[in-house]
Amino acid sequence: MARWIINCGLLLLILGSLQARLIIPTDEDLVQIETKGYHQLSSAIQPRVDDNSEGNYRLPNTTSPVSYDVELWTNVHTGIREFNGTVKIDLQVTEATNTITLHARQTGNYTAEIVSKDTATATPIALTVTDSSAREFLYFTPTTGTNTFALGTNWTLTINYTGFLRTDQGGFYLSTYTDDAGVVHYLATTQFESTNARHAFPCYDEPNRRANFTITLNHDPGHNAISNMPVDETKSTTGRTVFQTTPRMSTYLIAFIVSDFESTSGELNGLPQRVFSRKGKQNEQEWALWSGLVVENSLAKYFGVPFALPKLDQAGIPDFSAGAMENWGLATYREAYMWWTKEGSTINLKTSISNIIGHEYAHMWFGDLVSVKWWTYLWLKEGFATLFSYESNDIAFPEWNTYQIFHVSDYNSALINDAYTTAVPMTHYVQTPNEISGRYNTFSYAKPASVLYMFKNAFTDAVFRNGLNKYLTKHQFNSTDEWDLFASLQESADEAGLRLPTSVNNIFSSWSQKAGYPLLTVQRNYEAGTFTVSQSRFMNDRSLEYDSTWYVPINYAVSSNFDFRNTTASHYLLNVKDTTVSDVNIDQDEWLLINKQSSGYYRVLYDVNNYRLIAKGLLEETHKFHTRNRAQFVLDAYRFVDSGRLEHEILLLLMSYLKNEDQYAPWSFSNSIFTIYDQYLRGDAQYDHFRQFVIEQVEGIFLKLGVNEQPGEHYLNNYLRVILVSLACQVGSEECYKQSHTKLQQWLQQGVVIEPTLRTQAYCAGLRQAEDITFNTVLADLFASNVAADRTLFISSLGCSTNAAQLKTFVESSIDNSNSLSNAERRSILNAAYSRSEAGLTASLEFLEANWRAYHALATTAVPQPLNTVLSGMATYVVSETQRTRHLNLIEEISTNEPTYVSSTLSTSVNTTTSNNFQWLNQHRDPLINWLVSYHSSENDGSASLSASLITLVSAILLLCKFY
Repeated sequence: MARWIINCGLLLLILGSLQARLIIPTDEDLVQIETKGYHQLSSAIQPRVDDNSEGNYRLPNTTSPVSYDVELWTNVHTGIREFNGTVKIDLQVTEATNTITLHARQTGNYTAEIVSKDTATATPIALTVTDSSAREFLYFTPTTGTNTFALGTNWTLTINYTGFLRTDQGGFYLSTYTDDAGVVHYLATTQFESTNARHAFPCYDEPNRRANFTITLNHDPGHNAISNMPVDETKSTTGRTVFQTTPRMSTYLIAFIVSDFESTSGELNGLPQRVFSRKGKQNEQEWALWSGLVVENSLAKYFGVPFALPKLDQAGIPDFSAGAMENWGLATYREAYMWWTKEGSTINLKTSISNIIGHEYAHMWFGDLVSVKWWTYLWLKEGFATLFSYESNDIAFPEWNTYQIFHVSDYNSALINDAYTTAVPMTHYVQTPNEISGRYNTFSYAKPASVLYMFKNAFTDAVFRNGLNKYLTKHQFNSTDEWDLFASLQESADEAGLRLPTSVNNIFSSWSQKAGYPLLTVQRNYEAGTFTVSQSRFMNDRSLEYDSTWYVPINYAVSSNFDFRNTTASHYLLNVKDTTVSDVNIDQDEWLLINKQSSGYYRVLYDVNNYRLIAKGLLEETHKFHTRNRAQFVLDAYRFVDSGRLEHEILLLLMSYLKNEDQYAPWSFSNSIFTIYDQYLRGDAQYDHFRQFVIEQVEGIFLKLGVNEQPGEHYLNNYLRVILVSLACQVGSEECYKQSHTKLQQWLQQGVVIEPTLRTQAYCAGLRQAEDITFNTVLADLFASNVAADRTLFISSLGCSTNAAQLKTFVESSIDNSNSLSNAERRSILNAAYSRSEAGLTASLEFLEANWRAYHALATTAVPQPLNTVLSGMATYVVSETQRTRHLNLIEEISTNEPTYVSSTLSTSVNTTTSNNFQWLNQHRDPLINWLVSYHSSENDGSASLSASLITLVSAILLLCKFY
């Protein structure tokens, strides 16, 4: 299913603890959107043994399905939830038994009979149906006699039953949408992964129990029906739609929709594709259709295996918690992930739609054509789908440079989450539905995608690609485990003459069957020109130690040989703690880089002298280094500083090159780091040193790109500009204030349209130092608007003001009952202010000190203590003793006078949060500020007499000359 929610900033979950707040945010537009289960923490799942005990949730291996004939009757057009069903299952007995066991969920009123297929005149045998509700088993036994189903015999089992369309967006469920005239439209749709096919019809609901399916849907003639296969026109009649029989497939991939949807269609290389969604939206789904056409073509060519079905549809569902789903021949999505227009949608959404389609379409091969034997190997489909969501886009849209987005989102997400104690191996046995649902996480999506990408590079793309072709061709219409993949990759490597230090089984399983990833520590021997690489498991908490090793593919570049195109492994760390690379002769003054293009799934820590050489190289010859290596230098150094492995000086020295940086990925990580530091340092007496350092780095490229999109510019400039505008204005760049304010005024006064991608930044940056007339115009627009998205934008942006009087007006609007704000909007006002700036925090504190009783009046049944919520949230931004004293005094006043207004544990939780803030400051503040003070002092010494602002201007001019 679509990726774990994974938009241009895909922010990881920011928890309340100090450690979690130091996580680098990722791209908001590309979060993992597939949510196919209950999301229980994997760490809570205990390993199970697959045995035949009463606690075993696996079906017995006594019978096996051959084919299903499923017929359903629904009156969903009226909103009626009840449906009737009949399923006929042709099955074979693989072990003599007197009971046939299937899965079923939330269906009933069963009648069943079975008839032999081996005898032409066989008489149907009535069956008694019993169930095991915990395991969701249905048992079918002969009602009379002592019939035994003998080994090798063949039977047709017929079951009649009733059910109800669910309302929780799982199984066979009811969905609705309301059109522009206010009319409610009903539809019935499906979401079966991982264990919900059993809700629509009794079945063998396990991924390796593949069979052929013939689906028949009886529905109102005013609705249409679609499913995995094309309609069988010879058997269908008005109100009864019969579909062609599928190839052998897994139950969870079956899908059908009964609706009044309309479609657009296209065809490429003989494969027809359609996109369905609610009426009136067909003009907004053209991008999804075009992306589907070219992405499918890219994948088919890469794998060398054609798409296996005669058609391929996509459908946008109004209510769809799963996000997206790879039903074979009928991919389904949350409808917002399908609609895009140039005039009204962001570039980020455009990319995200194609990425999601790439993910679901990759599943048509990995998961659909070849399924997994069991959910233990979920990564075999989700890891490939995640990787090929990027690879397919890279092939179809090479100008996007989509692997920069991969680096910022999934690669980074995997490295962060896999360094906690909650990490589990990619291959991890589970059994119950809840346990299976818990596997839809980083360790089935982002991590395996990163590991697969590593071997795509280490083995060469040619070997990897040929291996996938062998795997898909050999196992099509069947189920596999990881050893089948490894065997195909081994065969491909052998054919290509690729010499590996050990078998693919050994190499790959060292990554799939253990949690975590290595930290490679590189120590150079400057006299001999060699280097030693040692490995240990990287943990965010440095005090935790694990005795883990991997077969690690490595390659390297040096100053005199900086060709980053060849990412094949030149050496391996052979599942041992360390190795010395002695077949090199690196000059003492050359920098050494391990992991070209950051294609390997690990972090690299260098000795301090090599870091200084890298920093010098970055500053003097920035573009000798690959873009993703430049990004990873900064990100790794930040993680090393945070965990006490590296001094702050090295991180800031590395980041000093950013004045020369013009690419998205390095700036995405750097922006996240600067934003974290800004949050903690903004109240410091020496804050201006930090502010000037950031301005010096950002202003040159900001002046180059500006606040307006440019025709024909690099695609990722659209992502980069968002970062630059946000960061430059956040730290007080006068040029950013000026350009952003002008852009906002041109829209408000002259109607010059703001590009959708830049709307949020234009409003926020434009209001940071706006005059009252501009501020009041946006405030009035907020009260007058009836568009929810606009109202949210206006609230968020008005909080960006740093003017005390404007902020006072803004926060006071939260309790002004004469305006149009909803209760929920009123409760969001203070957060928009205190999270943006020190001025916003001060204004929020002043407001609550005078109006806390009135603010409590915003309480509802769902939110009984709004003061508790706002004071808890505010604690995250308290970073000075003055703020802390004021904040705690306010809590004490409320708790003393109206103890029911806040939780009895509020003071404790707030103290924990603020203590974490001050712990951060105690650890990081002095080394950061001392280096920054020294940095600016050295700039002003001797001949370097130019002011900091003039140096910034000169840097900007030089950068502009470079670009032109």
